[in-house]
Amino acid sequence: MSTQEVIGRTLNQAKGMAGQAFNLAGNTLGFARRHLLTLPHMHVSKSRPGSSPGLTHEDLQNMPVGDQKVSIHCIDYCKDWQQTREIELDDLEAFLSNSRPEGTTVRWINIDGLSNPRVVQKLASKYKLHPLAVEDVFHVPQRPKVETYPQTTDVSARLFLVMQMLYVVDRQLHCEQVSLFLGHNTVLTFQQQPGDIWDPIRERISNDGSRLRVQDASFLVYALLDAVIDHCFPILEMFSTQLEELEEKVMEDADKQIVKKIYRIKRELIMVNRQVWPMREVLRQLQHEDVTSELMSDMTRTYLRDVYDHAVQIIEIVETYRDLASGLADMHMTVVSNRMNEVMKVLTIFASIFIPITFIAGVYGMNFDNIPELHYKNGYFVFWGIIITVTVSMLGMFKYKKWL
Repeated sequence: MSTQEVIGRTLNQAKGMAGQAFNLAGNTLGFARRHLLTLPHMHVSKSRPGSSPGLTHEDLQNMPVGDQKVSIHCIDYCKDWQQTREIELDDLEAFLSNSRPEGTTVRWINIDGLSNPRVVQKLASKYKLHPLAVEDVFHVPQRPKVETYPQTTDVSARLFLVMQMLYVVDRQLHCEQVSLFLGHNTVLTFQQQPGDIWDPIRERISNDGSRLRVQDASFLVYALLDAVIDHCFPILEMFSTQLEELEEKVMEDADKQIVKKIYRIKRELIMVNRQVWPMREVLRQLQHEDVTSELMSDMTRTYLRDVYDHAVQIIEIVETYRDLASGLADMHMTVVSNRMNEVMKVLTIFASIFIPITFIAGVYGMNFDNIPELHYKNGYFVFWGIIITVTVSMLGMFKYKKWL
């Protein structure tokens, strides 16, 4: 390959690298602007300013009914029963009008779907739920929180919890609000969509002699919270695997898709942090006897300490992974810049070699008749000797300076 072809090929490579760097920077900024600066998109349905707070039974009656199917699942259990009582409710009104089976210690009613306000209305009327808590059930997403409603004429003593359940579908992180009401022997859970991560809890309830079967309703709430928090660990393990894969690709490939994947992971880590961080305060409040003495047993508060520790661990891991993702993004840009610098170094070396050659060729290429060396018999060979000497000398100097 001739010197001219080498220079042309290097110039084309430099042009391509420069274009790729500018496109990568533009795409990165655009992706960050679209997905980070607007994170997260909050679609909260609020009442008109100045309207009465909370949702009363009349408000629920006037709300439109959606197309989504609402499924209701009830589990009754007691430590003295050999088997639990699990039923899918088709006629909620008839179910609520009947008494519980004799000896029932805990009743757990789980509602999948919020498209039918009539269902919530019947449950709110039966269990005397506070209108403010009912409003929070429908107004999603809510920040994780815990509220205590004391016993009044129209409201039963309840502990109201809001938490965010995280799960992965096709390697994409999703978030769903879960609203929970705790009474003396009743637990109500409201979910936005069918399906959850509580199947292991249901299996433990069905096992005769399990700790869940012999404890009160507050211990069931602990188990549900523990499952929601611990389910974050497999999600973080998924992020760890993805970051390891990206770390290998960053050093090998300058594809702009890598940066998009890194920023998507950072966005999802922010989502995890945003949902788990408030849970620390929720778990801390649940451990206080002055707040939950009426509805939380001492054993439940003891076990909640373990859930609190897990939440702290998740937050620390998320912060570590966010720093790692930021480092990968910076490393990717550094790799692209280093590759461009290598190309520019090659071009600079070629330019440095050809500057004196071009100068000599330019001097003796002038159209003057009185150039002393112009008519030398061996001038052509002397010219090439000088050119070769200059080239070899400069290459030797570059090698000595470790520029090559």
